[in-house]
Parts: sequence; structure tokens; C-alpha cells
Amino acid sequence: MITEYIEAALARATYEIIQDEEPYYGEIPGLRGVWASGKTLEECRRNLAETVEDWVLLSIAKGLPIPALGEASICLPKKVAA
Repeated sequence: MITEYIEAALARATYEIIQDEEPYYGEIPGLRGVWASGKTLEECRRNLAETVEDWVLLSIAKGLPIPALGEASICLPKKVAA
């Protein structure tokens, strides 16, 4: 479920080259605050995937909504046993 969501997020990612020590910058439209950078495009993509995973887990922990990305969605039961 999370893997498919991360793949859907990366498919929507936009990238640009910026003036920085890590010149590759990527973000996911629709996922506010989800961005990453890297020294290469591949490093940026790996970092972005990790950021999406962290964002999803934090959203779950805080009970925040996670928007669907096309067919990819994360649906949690109403009550999760602790």
C-alpha cells in the first residue's frame, strides 16, 4: 500500500536544477511540503521517495488526511489498536 503510494507520488514529481550544493530539486504537487534535493537526479529521487514515506508515516501517526494520488490511496481503519 505505501510502496504503491510512493511510486504514484514519484510519477507526479517535478524536478528542476537550482543553484545549490545539491543542485537537483524535486517536489510532489499536491503533497504540501514534500520536497528533496540531491547531487544527482537519482539521489534526488531516492531522497524524495524517503521524504514521501516519512510524510505518510507522520500523517498516519498524527491522524492527518492523506490525499489519493490517482488510483493510489492509503485507507486506514477507523480504529487502530495500539
